[in-house]
Amino acid sequence: MAYYRVAGVGFAFVGFALVAALLSAGIAAVLAQDLRFPTRTISIVVANAAGGGTDYLARLVGQKLQDRLGQSVIIENKPGANSMIAAQSVIRSAPDGHTLLMGSIGMLTVNPAVVANLSYDTQRDFAPISNIAQFPLILTVNAAAPIKSAAELVAYAKANPDKANAGASGPIFQVVQKLFELRTGTKFQYIAYRANSEAMIALMRGDILMSLSDSGPATGPIQDGRVRPLAVTSAKRLPSYPDVPTMAEAGISDMVVEFWQGMVAPAATPKPIIRKLESELIEIVKLPDVREKMVVHELFPVGSTTEDYAALITRELKQWAEVAKAGNIRIE
Repeated sequence: MAYYRVAGVGFAFVGFALVAALLSAGIAAVLAQDLRFPTRTISIVVANAAGGGTDYLARLVGQKLQDRLGQSVIIENKPGANSMIAAQSVIRSAPDGHTLLMGSIGMLTVNPAVVANLSYDTQRDFAPISNIAQFPLILTVNAAAPIKSAAELVAYAKANPDKANAGASGPIFQVVQKLFELRTGTKFQYIAYRANSEAMIALMRGDILMSLSDSGPATGPIQDGRVRPLAVTSAKRLPSYPDVPTMAEAGISDMVVEFWQGMVAPAATPKPIIRKLESELIEIVKLPDVREKMVVHELFPVGSTTEDYAALITRELKQWAEVAKAGNIRIE
């Protein structure tokens, strides 16, 4: 009896050793595949039409990735359905690093707060790689309005609630406006436009009192004197607008808002691939020509670590959920 027990133990040990060897071989094969990454064309999916800021950044970074990794990089524009078309196409792809998504603040942290029946979960479905660039917003009014500062805008809105309206494009700007209201104790009627350039036209016509938008559409109207900038939502003043105060300098606290664009992958993408892409993106953002091209487009280079990007997403998911709830902002 003792002999057979020992033999059984020996057989079990051999079986365990065999399983361990097979697992080790499998892990080694996976690691070897990860180290060879990329092995074919990389697709970067963009949830916006070609020609916009997100598309520009994806193409700028994609070209550098192609140069550094030695594989073709293509941009796939898949707009529509509140970014769900683009998101789902990436979620369904093989988690091997060959299909990536340009993830924006709107797609990854605002949509979960405001879009009903959203078909993706940011933290469950995506693996953050790196936050590539960010940009603040600028608070503007019509230059003919009797308002010269953010404090005067707040006072005017409180004294004239029937004239307190604002406009921009999309839910992301609506929640930022709501944050402004919460910070200042004001109430503005939000008017949605198809693009912030349309909101600028409405502002110049006097159809709306103010607009909180990215600086791009406001640059021309500001330069020709038809629109007056009152404050920026960055922590520091912008080099392109050195005389425009930050929200904090204008007397509005806790109003630092930076829109951002970063790269994410399907959630199950192996860590070695995520780390390789993270390292490449960090180095790409350091390149002088890349930084110069970003700044020209009012984008400020970041190139964060995976951990920092994940922490940013976590913070903003919470923040925008609270703001959307306070403003009862919901898209069915």
